Amino acid sequence: MLIVTLLPFILSLCITAVLTWLLLPLIKKYGLIDDPKLHKHPGIIHTKPIPRGGGLPFFVGILLVSLILLPFNTQLSAIFLASAIALIVGLIDDKFNAESKDISPYIRFLVNILCATIVVGSGVSISFITNPFGGILHLDTILIPLLNIPIGDVIAGLWIIWVMNMLNWSKGVDGQMPGIVAISALVIGLLSLRFTGGVIDAQLSFIIAGSAVGFLIFNFSPAKIFPGYGATSVYLLLAVVSIFSGAKLATAILVMGVPIVDAVFTIIRRLINKKSPFKGDRLHLHHILLDLGYSQRQVAFAYWGFSALLGTAALTLENKSKIFALIMLLVIVTGGLLFLHFMVRLRHEKDVS
Repeated sequence: MLIVTLLPFILSLCITAVLTWLLLPLIKKYGLIDDPKLHKHPGIIHTKPIPRGGGLPFFVGILLVSLILLPFNTQLSAIFLASAIALIVGLIDDKFNAESKDISPYIRFLVNILCATIVVGSGVSISFITNPFGGILHLDTILIPLLNIPIGDVIAGLWIIWVMNMLNWSKGVDGQMPGIVAISALVIGLLSLRFTGGVIDAQLSFIIAGSAVGFLIFNFSPAKIFPGYGATSVYLLLAVVSIFSGAKLATAILVMGVPIVDAVFTIIRRLINKKSPFKGDRLHLHHILLDLGYSQRQVAFAYWGFSALLGTAALTLENKSKIFALIMLLVIVTGGLLFLHFMVRLRHEKDVS
């Protein structure tokens, strides 16, 4: 058990931390710097230039430890190929951002689709999900009419694309994202061992968690480096380990529940306001909490606390209870977001008057 859990975690933590420290000067040398004077994005909260491109040591740390500990096959190679593509495109975007440019979000989204297609094409699919009211739903036997594609493949692809974008929106505060990734990966790894016996799945989960903590050392407020868009490579890996067994999907949704609900709320809010879902703004939950006077560390701790609490619930609750917890989470977080947006609007109207 120690070899499966502690070794991957500690090795990945140490290697990623060392890589981040070693690559920081190189990232600065090649100009991957997020300068708020050049990068005009409404969600920016830092006031001085900070290196970005942290997705590079984050991903490479996971890859190196995986090469050491995991038996690579065609499927795992395809998964890391897709992650590498996401990393390369992300680093290019990080460089463009440093030059006050941006790769079109629609191009980035097409790359997300490509990466998800590669992963699903390698055989990663949601073959079944547990019916909370009893029994198993076999998604691999349900085909989409005309396309003749199992619905489990489509759901898996959509989930990967969703996690890549949702977690990218959850890195607005120093330390916020790697903490969420670390807790989510730990919970998924523990569940893999507890219910499915998937040692390789668990090891990859603990490798991701360790790498997240190693990167967090340099990303915690005040951040020495930002993850940048290249970190979508890691989000892809997290999405994959959460669907190696359909039984872990509900757990992943629960442990990442707060950023998931915030992302859904954001998309609906932007569409209602007749704006593109890809159009950035400063109305994510973490931005609102900052505007209400909370520090970056307090906001990050709040996200980690909710993830840890929901992760604990996911490990202890039965399937029916998980569904109830998801519904309660949706109601509470959505209600909280509506209330906070109302408070922000009142404050804005008061300032204007």
